[in-house]
Amino acid sequence: MKPSIENLTPLAHAAQNRCFGCGQANPTGLHLEFLLAEDGTVVCLATIPDTFEGPRGYVHGGIIATLLDETMSKAVRSHNIVGMTRHMEVDYKRPVPSRTPIRLQGRVVRGEGRKHWAEASILNGEGTVLAHGTGLFIEVRPRHEKVALTGEPTPHG
Repeated sequence: MKPSIENLTPLAHAAQNRCFGCGQANPTGLHLEFLLAEDGTVVCLATIPDTFEGPRGYVHGGIIATLLDETMSKAVRSHNIVGMTRHMEVDYKRPVPSRTPIRLQGRVVRGEGRKHWAEASILNGEGTVLAHGTGLFIEVRPRHEKVALTGEPTPHG
């Protein structure tokens, strides 16, 4: 992991939302707290409880995908954009241990109109990448305009 002298600032979000990943109002969620690094990378220092295990001692693959998705989403959010996942790929490199500190980090790699591509990684304490994800996120507009996940507005009605 990065040295403790790293300058990280809290990433603002709706603290009482029910999001499974970051929502403090979700009693069964992960309660992840994201920070923003000076270089624009979003970071979360987490320890995933054994209630989210697949094999004993290791985080379930679906939770690993959720961690990567949440990190990429927060990377998009750090640009003041609310986006929904359109497509995501996960590369499970090594098992992710439960009840052990891990580092989630993500960043936006490119944006084009309402489309935003991001990447995220899960690292262990030695800095080894345990899982990596890439995704395409579509900016969500206010509810008065319906938007399909294709990135194009849909007819009203």
